[in-house]
Amino acid sequence: MNQKGKEYVMEKAKELIAAYSCCAEAKEAAKAWLGAIGTDKEAEAAKNLIAELEEDLMPVDQLIGFAKSEAGAKVFGDKAAEVAAHGEEIKAAGGKYCDCPACAAVEAILEKKENIL
Repeated sequence: MNQKGKEYVMEKAKELIAAYSCCAEAKEAAKAWLGAIGTDKEAEAAKNLIAELEEDLMPVDQLIGFAKSEAGAKVFGDKAAEVAAHGEEIKAAGGKYCDCPACAAVEAILEKKENIL
């Protein structure tokens, strides 16, 4: 485990918690891991965090499909077409995932997960 890498993940976990687009489950998992750092529960909390984040990271194709769906229209309202178009831009640029604040933090954490596992 790399301390500098762990500190990076800690910062990204805080960003995740603060993100408007973060779901309740990811927020709780991040809070639980941060609260468990330095305790005998840290390893378990880290595994739980990573498992939750791996479920939550939204692939860009899924974002596009959701934004174009009836359910997406309910979530995004009159911005649904813009969200879908933005997803298409992400995909065209080679991006694999949604780039909302929560997904960006999740992607960053998952890229460095070896620093906390």
